[in-house]
Amino acid sequence: MHPHRGIETITYVLRGRVLHKDSMGHSGVIEAGGVQWMTAGGGIIHEEMPQVSQPALWGFQLWANLPASHKMMAPRYREIRSDQIPTVSPADGVTIKIICGRVNGIEGPVREIVIDPEYLDVTLAPERSFDHPVKPGHRLFGYVLEGETRLGGPDGAVVGAETAALFGDGDTVRIITGTNAVRLLLVSGRPIGEPIAWGGPIVMNTREELARAFEEYRDGTFLAPR
Repeated sequence: MHPHRGIETITYVLRGRVLHKDSMGHSGVIEAGGVQWMTAGGGIIHEEMPQVSQPALWGFQLWANLPASHKMMAPRYREIRSDQIPTVSPADGVTIKIICGRVNGIEGPVREIVIDPEYLDVTLAPERSFDHPVKPGHRLFGYVLEGETRLGGPDGAVVGAETAALFGDGDTVRIITGTNAVRLLLVSGRPIGEPIAWGGPIVMNTREELARAFEEYRDGTFLAPR
C-alpha cells in the first residue's frame, strides 16, 4: 500500500492482469484491455499487484497532473473493462480504441477529467496515411507499441516500436505507415503551466505542500476529510 496525492494515475493493461485495492474500499482486477483511471486528488492509498503472466505482463501507467485548484479534490476510482471501450474506424485501414476523448462523434467511457485529455489506442494497416485533429492549445505525444511509422507528415520523423514522440504546437497530427502495420498510443491534454513539486508518488505545486503531505502520511491524517 502506498499513497498518491495531486495527480491522476491511468493504468492500461494490454496483456496479463493486475489486482487492485484502495483506501476507498475498491478492489478488483484490471484484465487485459482494461483501464484503471484513479483520481488521487487530496489523497488515496492503494496497491497494485501485477500477476504472473505468460509470455509477460504488458501495459502502461501514465500520471496526469492536477492543477492547484483541483489538487485536493475528492478522490475517485474508475475501472473500465475492455468491452466498455468503443472502437471506431474513421478511415479504411484505421482502427481506434477510444479510452478518453471523442472520435467521429463517439466518446470514450472516461469523462469529466480536469485537463480534458484524449487517450487513444490507434492501429493502422500498411501503406496508410491518417490525419487526426488535436484540440487547440493541447500538447500531444505518441508512443509506438508495434511497427514503425512516420509522424508529422512526409518529412516527419520515423518512429519505431517502444519509442515516444512529443509534438509541438499544431491542430493536426499525421500518421503514415510503410510496408508494415503500426500500433501506437496517442495521448493529449491541456497544459497546466504551474510549478511542480514532485516527491515519489505525490505531486504538488510547492515543496511546503509536498512536505505537509508526507508529514500527514506519517502521522495518519493523510486521508482526513477536508
